[in-house]
Amino acid sequence: MGEPKGSKYGALIKQAKQAPPDDQPTIEPENQISGQPDHQTTRPPAPDEKQVNLCVKVPESLRRHWAIQAKIQGVTMTAVMVEALTERFGKPDDQMTR
Repeated sequence: MGEPKGSKYGALIKQAKQAPPDDQPTIEPENQISGQPDHQTTRPPAPDEKQVNLCVKVPESLRRHWAIQAKIQGVTMTAVMVEALTERFGKPDDQMTR
């Protein structure tokens, strides 16, 4: 009612962008190390293999549940899907199993 037009959090976001964090030092990434924990890594793709997206429509509640379980178990959704699809359909004959 008395709120300005626009985002409900617009003023808060604007304030956060303007104020630098006082208690958090800025650290440059060391050779761009992944932000993932050591136990949560994905297998590297074949060096010459182009990576593509695999889009799957699922109910939001299932996706939320699966994402939470993946975080808890320290795996990525990509790794789980690749494992399931490989187990079900295998790999082409010209590729070795990882």
